[in-house]
Amino acid sequence: MILITLALVFYSLGIWAERIVKYLKGWHVAAFWAGFLFDVSGTWTMRIIATAKVNVSIMHAITGQIAIWLMFAHAVWATWVIIKGSENVREKFHRFSLLVWLVWLVPYFGGMLLGMSNHRN
Repeated sequence: MILITLALVFYSLGIWAERIVKYLKGWHVAAFWAGFLFDVSGTWTMRIIATAKVNVSIMHAITGQIAIWLMFAHAVWATWVIIKGSENVREKFHRFSLLVWLVWLVPYFGGMLLGMSNHRN
């Protein structure tokens, strides 16, 4: 839970800071990568400690995979924009960021609800 929550913090920080200033900066990209790495490590850790008793829904697994791949593509694209992108591209990058963040929230909150329902049983 800590790793996934750190993913939420770093990814949200990068997304919203970039959205507010409407210009992609290097530290935003670092926050995207940090969020992605915390998400992957948190997902891997939860997979390892999960027991057969835990009911992981196929929908949660699918939305989680979509979110991780979108986060990865987003971080790679942001890195490319910082290194080779034009000023115009840096200013318009934020339009895609919010969509990726919203998609990522689906498995984040879905996993939270799934964990709480498994904990009660």
